[in-house]
Amino acid sequence: MSLSGAAYIAGAFEHPTRFAPDKSVALLHAECARGALDDAGLTFRDVDAYFCGGEAPGASPAYMADYLNLNLKHLSGGELGGSGPIGYIGHAAAAIQAGKCDVALITMAGRPRAVGQATGTEKQNFPSDIPFSPFDVAFNWSILTIYGSYARRHMHEFGTTSEQMAWVKVSASHHAQHNPNARLRQVFTVEEVVNSRFVADPLHMLDCCVITDGGGGLVVTRPEIAKSLKRPLVKLRGHGQAMTVNNGGMVDMVHTGAALSGPLAFAEAGVRHADIKYASVYDNFTIMVVMQLEDLGFCKKGEGGRFVMDGNLISGVGKLPWNTDGGGMCNNHPINRGGMTKAIEAVRQLRGEAHPRVQVPDCNIALASGPGLINGVGHYHSTAILERE
Repeated sequence: MSLSGAAYIAGAFEHPTRFAPDKSVALLHAECARGALDDAGLTFRDVDAYFCGGEAPGASPAYMADYLNLNLKHLSGGELGGSGPIGYIGHAAAAIQAGKCDVALITMAGRPRAVGQATGTEKQNFPSDIPFSPFDVAFNWSILTIYGSYARRHMHEFGTTSEQMAWVKVSASHHAQHNPNARLRQVFTVEEVVNSRFVADPLHMLDCCVITDGGGGLVVTRPEIAKSLKRPLVKLRGHGQAMTVNNGGMVDMVHTGAALSGPLAFAEAGVRHADIKYASVYDNFTIMVVMQLEDLGFCKKGEGGRFVMDGNLISGVGKLPWNTDGGGMCNNHPINRGGMTKAIEAVRQLRGEAHPRVQVPDCNIALASGPGLINGVGHYHSTAILERE
């Protein structure tokens, strides 16, 4: 059954902090929840469904629901990684369509910067009972080495260059300079990116996202409720989610889950790539933007490096305005999970609420897409196509 038109995003809020040494994770969730509900013109009493990910205190949505004192008819969550909030938009829409709830709240928050987490460089010491642990953990892999390997393979197969990938960071920085909350507001050049130190050859330090505290919230409602509120109408037009596996160690290193979730979302939405006025695409590393743009169908496989060159992602300059808040590259990557901020900026663009210097004219259809967990190790991916009504 199609989810197209089944639900609307009525509220969206991005926490302004990027460093929260004085706040608990639960408090950050609560502040994001209140911000999203205030944005929608609703209250905690209106909420009858709640979704959150494994980053929530106690790793269960039940604990946060209790902390927020929610009176619920529907509760769901789980560890879908960084793309969880995009996935939960579809889950909330399905629950609304099934008559399980009317107003769904989605939150995500954390404080890795405050606790000094060295995201991407630490060894991954997973519990021994996780299925892949006996096979993978002994190799002391890190997130950086995984994505460095993907970048090197893409270079080998398609001739992608470090200079091409650097344009992802450069494009994000052109947007972040207009965002007063952005972690990095410096405008970078290609030369600065490729001359920054190596962290996992061929990835440089500036090929990586920022580490930030904070979070965000979304409110997804039944269409009738959204239309009764004094907010611009943002409708879920299409949604796709998919899972790729490591195939017994024979990992496809040049494709992402976007190759599966993207077509599902486009088919349900009934739109073409040319209809997408703005795209939020998860940017934990520059290579992941290149590969996802290919897999989503905005360019052919192997042509992502050329596609992002020369500012083609910069609003007002290029073919596909992208991550106009500065993205995970420069603005915000709260609790190392970028899906929430991708959905929020897509909503801002559709409402006409992005910064005037990056607002896409007549933005009526937008995409938010990204991965969860790690490519080749339980790789979840979700894509949502949203429409201003």
